[in-house]
Amino acid sequence: MREIVECVPNFSTSDPKIVESILKQIKKTKNAFLLDHTFDDYYNRLVVSFVGNKESVIEAALSAAFKAVELIDMRKHKGQHPRIGAVDVVPFMPIKSVTMGGCIELARRFGQTLAEKCGVPVYLYGEAATKAERRDLDWIRKGEYEKLAEMIVKPERKPDFGPAKSHPTAGVTVTGARKIMAGFNVNLGTADLKVAKKIAKALHAEKGGFSNVKAMAAFIPEKNITQIGMSVTDFEKTPLYRVFELLKVEAARYNVPIISSEFCGMAPLKALIDIAACYLKIDKLTEERVLEMAVQNAIEKGEGKSNS
Repeated sequence: MREIVECVPNFSTSDPKIVESILKQIKKTKNAFLLDHTFDDYYNRLVVSFVGNKESVIEAALSAAFKAVELIDMRKHKGQHPRIGAVDVVPFMPIKSVTMGGCIELARRFGQTLAEKCGVPVYLYGEAATKAERRDLDWIRKGEYEKLAEMIVKPERKPDFGPAKSHPTAGVTVTGARKIMAGFNVNLGTADLKVAKKIAKALHAEKGGFSNVKAMAAFIPEKNITQIGMSVTDFEKTPLYRVFELLKVEAARYNVPIISSEFCGMAPLKALIDIAACYLKIDKLTEERVLEMAVQNAIEKGEGKSNS
């Protein structure tokens, strides 16, 4: 059975020319397949999703990172999303016939190579973290890029790879291994960022909200609205319908309408099944009962049989 790894690197840019240059590195890598990319001015961030086998994924990730380090100058970067470097975070996720341990090894290879080739300090997070506190991306990003110079020299914040000194233009990179998560954004019918921040706070795990949820508020100038951007790190334990219902309650407190929602990156099928089962009250809905999955599984089983 063919191994599949997903990589979802986040780059600190929304410059279309730089975006295209980064994507080009992934597209030209043999056996790496670009699935999705999104970028915008208000977060000033590019999120890319691609898959492949272990070797093609790490080759594509490194090629894209090298290009980003070459083109992005963090000294000029401003954006509403927390960030610490040009190649901000590079997670590897097991999809098929690959273990979490295999993805941890990919993260270590990626981090060591980026540090050696480009002189960019690298932290390991998530399942690849070398210390308990480093599992949390927020801990590593504390102070963000603006306070990086004073934070990185603290003994407890020594990078896992590279020098304890910020790269002149690329800052610091975080890489690691994790489960598939859901990036879920909800647009609110208000331009009041203070209200949006109150709603986000009610959802965020460390501020009294749900476990496995990180939430932030951002203003979208071109639409004159705000957005609640969420990362649901374990949507099986904390399903999206539960998060959405609480968001609706909190928005109603401030008489704020919900305009629309969107996934940032690819939408996990299990998350969609949970939503459908909840709101449509569907009994016994599983991946195996989704037509496209049933067809794919049947074909794979057929290919696995010897010809008679």
